[in-house]
Amino acid sequence: MEKKLLEYFQRIMPLSDEEISAIIETMSIQHYKKGAVLLKEGQISNEVYFVLEGCVRQFYLVDGDEKTNNFFTEEQWVISMNSFSLSAPSNHFLDCCMDSALVVGNSEKAESLYKRFPKFETVSRKVMEKVFAEQQEIMSSYTTDTAEQRYLKLLKSRPDLFQKIPQYQIASYVGVKPESLSRIRKRIANRI
Repeated sequence: MEKKLLEYFQRIMPLSDEEISAIIETMSIQHYKKGAVLLKEGQISNEVYFVLEGCVRQFYLVDGDEKTNNFFTEEQWVISMNSFSLSAPSNHFLDCCMDSALVVGNSEKAESLYKRFPKFETVSRKVMEKVFAEQQEIMSSYTTDTAEQRYLKLLKSRPDLFQKIPQYQIASYVGVKPESLSRIRKRIANRI
């Protein structure tokens, strides 16, 4: 399992045997059951996660309704940006949509690696740039796309989610009620 994270880092920047050993020494892999809550609204996030297996969902509670705004699957980072970076209370929740294996990191581990291997700061910056770009793409989709366009984008870019995630969570992500998602799916099927 640890191989996935090492391969991910190697794609960003080649690592020496010593650097690989340091990552393995500090790596903490945790297994979470479906429904496990990683972060609640109001808590301060002290950890970041790298998904080895499974799926983590980010959602907000708005007037008692869950509003899903992201799914994180294999080889994606789960970072509550404002909460983790600014030590601010989170305004969202993170939970596991299915049994998941996650690498768990924190600031102390990162700082320790940065001191020993300054190159990891560059790797970290590149990871954060990727995470930020992904978040920006999702935000722009909610501004410019219709619910049907968001559904089609999700279907095209992440078809695996449709086998893993309940339809009501897909509907929430797209920004509609489950009944409306059924109508969108029917319209798309009729066009094919």
